[in-house]
Amino acid sequence: MTYRPFATVLVIALCVWSVQAQSGRKHAKPAPATPVATPTPEPTPAPKKADKVSELLFYVGADRSDSYAMLSYAYYDWVVRGCADRLRAGSSAGVEVTDQSFTRGEAIKKAKSETKSNTVLLNLKYDNMARTDTELILEYIVFAPGTAKIVTQGHSYLNANRAGPVIVGPSSSRIPSSELYREQLLRRAGEDAGDRILKALHLDVDIPRQP
Repeated sequence: MTYRPFATVLVIALCVWSVQAQSGRKHAKPAPATPVATPTPEPTPAPKKADKVSELLFYVGADRSDSYAMLSYAYYDWVVRGCADRLRAGSSAGVEVTDQSFTRGEAIKKAKSETKSNTVLLNLKYDNMARTDTELILEYIVFAPGTAKIVTQGHSYLNANRAGPVIVGPSSSRIPSSELYREQLLRRAGEDAGDRILKALHLDVDIPRQP
């Protein structure tokens, strides 16, 4: 009978230990979850610059200093724009124009300083074979880059009655009185010069003209 109190104390101690153990298990913190690796996005490649379609270039200007002709600067603007527009539309070439007077000597100097650009010199003159002093012809000369050698040259005539893209002659090259009509004829003379230049350089393509 002397061992009963001791046994009772032992049983109570075991019960308390069991409860504490269960309580500890209930409040035990779970182990931290393994982090999921986030995929790293691949760097976006920088866009490549568009390849240049063509390295062919033209620099177009007009000799506006002809003291004999004494023509309006607008005349030269119109032929330069017509020629430049045709060179752009008829090829993949880049075209730069100058609205300053551009003499033959300056055109040669410009061509020699260039490595890629063909230099186009335009000049309006009175037709010496014309019956009146109001008939013009457009002269064009193309100088090669570096050497300033003449690549091609020729004339374009104003012709209000032409049926197609080719100007056939100076018979109708009289300057009209209407400003709008005059501009149209001079622009077309510039376009014709551009056509002839492209053909001489074997760059011409068939471009439908507006009526």
